[in-house]
Amino acid sequence: MRVFSTDHLEVPLPAGHRFPMSKYRRLRERLVEAGVLRASELVRAPAAPLDRIGAVHDPAYVRAFIAGNLSREAVRRIGFPWSPALVDRTLGSVGGTLAAARVALDEGFAGNLAGGTHHAHRDFGSGYCVFNDLAVTARTLLDERAVERVAVVDLDVHQGDGTATLCAGDERVFTLSVHGARNFPSRKQTSDLDLGLADGTGDQEYLELVEAALDRVFDGARPQLVLYQAGVDPLAEDRLGRLALTLDGLAARDALVFERCRAEGAAVVATLGGGYADPLEPTLAAHEGTYRAARSVFDRG
Repeated sequence: MRVFSTDHLEVPLPAGHRFPMSKYRRLRERLVEAGVLRASELVRAPAAPLDRIGAVHDPAYVRAFIAGNLSREAVRRIGFPWSPALVDRTLGSVGGTLAAARVALDEGFAGNLAGGTHHAHRDFGSGYCVFNDLAVTARTLLDERAVERVAVVDLDVHQGDGTATLCAGDERVFTLSVHGARNFPSRKQTSDLDLGLADGTGDQEYLELVEAALDRVFDGARPQLVLYQAGVDPLAEDRLGRLALTLDGLAARDALVFERCRAEGAAVVATLGGGYADPLEPTLAAHEGTYRAARSVFDRG
């Protein structure tokens, strides 16, 4: 198993900032200490090529972000103060997903301990997302003809609005988003399949809906590659989630996705997505569960 990490690319944030930047380092350390991953399986994520990002995003937006020339409003919408360190981390986050996808096509599974930046649109960032690693990876591998069909399976509690708009009209990419109906973003976009959940949705209803949604993804789109946005913010303890999943429920969700991909012969990349519990322990435990599920499924002979 190969998993890409970006926590060596640290981004300084103001005191009291609500984004849990420490979770990336803490998760990597936790996965190794718990024996879920070996240190030798972790790879520092490479920077994504700017031309591949510019094939999906407005080149003027890409240049402005790289140079630190975004407007104050554009920076506020992203949610992070601009810095050269943020540029490096952003390119690594996209590069990690792209690199993981190339590995997954050879090995069946790979992961990125970052990514899932599904709120990034063509010419603006939003919700802690600058560039959309899912859309960039899908477009790159399709343009290279490494694959013919890709599915984005987005199970973060927040709708993958940027991914929906960036992939709209491309019949080679199927976008699924299962999210809180009343959660961010307030203005939803149109994925190929959207399932909006009521506040307080729990394990049983959620898992039944995800299983049915996966049927539609695989029966209709027949993807060769699945880009899995494995956000753990549906967890009951998440301060931004509003759903009521347990750790066991999230682990079962991850296993559903991985088992179905393996059964269908589709390569799968796990991206980290959201997770905002405070204190952070439930979020870290849930992300660990994603990789335990991957081990259980993909380490079988």
